[in-house]
Amino acid sequence: MSAAARKDPATVENEVREKIHLEILKRTGAYHANDVIAKHFAQWPVDMVLSTGPAALILSHCVARAHPSRPTVIYGTKGLSGGKRRVSLPVEFQRLVRSGTKILLVEDLVSTGSTLNLLINLVEQLGAQVVGIGCLWRRTSVQLDDNHPVFSLVSRDFPTYDPEECPLCKKGVPLNEEFVRRRHARRPSSVHEPKAAL
Repeated sequence: MSAAARKDPATVENEVREKIHLEILKRTGAYHANDVIAKHFAQWPVDMVLSTGPAALILSHCVARAHPSRPTVIYGTKGLSGGKRRVSLPVEFQRLVRSGTKILLVEDLVSTGSTLNLLINLVEQLGAQVVGIGCLWRRTSVQLDDNHPVFSLVSRDFPTYDPEECPLCKKGVPLNEEFVRRRHARRPSSVHEPKAAL
């Protein structure tokens, strides 16, 4: 049996998704030294680039490599904990973030801005400063705030509906579930609740 045949479906899916994202990065210029996001933020000194998720991590690496400050790349983990969305930094990265550290947030896709808001809160709790937010695709017109404008290569508003409000659901159009992950199929969150003091 070949090595490819022994891989479980989740591993194969992650590898395929990573190859697709890498190809998108190459075709949009984000993979090359003339990276548009890095050029946009080149005037600001950046100590670190922070992102979440595999595709955003690839993009953040490209941005950091192309930025004149040559910032360090760090990543946060996101997930659900106690019924709420959470982000956290692995301990090894928390030690790197000092008071006054200038951090550029980079994401591949911004839908509602909730992950970015969580990242901003996390960075500020650690005493660091968000100097900018860059992304490939912004699919919402929601503004975070005036202090944190989002720079994106593509901005296009796609409405998100509850099932009762969805016009396609009302017409009986079936949901294309090819790229949808349902809650029952998600892996458990790697984000843990802080332990209460005794």
